[in-house]
Amino acid sequence: MARIVLTDASVVINGVNLSEFITSVSLSTSDDVVDTTGFGVGARTRVAGLSDNSVTLEFNQDFAAGGPEVSINAVGSSLVGTTPTIVVKPSSGAVSVNNPSFSFSAVVAEWQPLSSAVGELATISTTWPISGVITKAVA
Repeated sequence: MARIVLTDASVVINGVNLSEFITSVSLSTSDDVVDTTGFGVGARTRVAGLSDNSVTLEFNQDFAAGGPEVSINAVGSSLVGTTPTIVVKPSSGAVSVNNPSFSFSAVVAEWQPLSSAVGELATISTTWPISGVITKAVA
């Protein structure tokens, strides 16, 4: 089985490819656990409930056109408080079995335009809840 090292991941937010600014991407999925235990069973029984998904992104900040600040938090067209479409792939190549795409809508619930200390790279770390399901495509 092949192993991969992410060196060319693709992250497109609201139709804008921000891959060159992103240093880390993490898709998380989890399901609620619903207790179904009835009397006399002797041990708890459970089923999976609703899924609760999120995406965590680490950006290198850039205030120029096409950078994260303008693309996410532009004056008059900020994505904060909206639910844009995001598409993530392990590499920038064509979608395939070995390079699936994951598409979803995420609530841009937070944005930190500047976070850094003296002499450090300005970065942004954000986690957005996903609204609905994550769709995986292999072709």
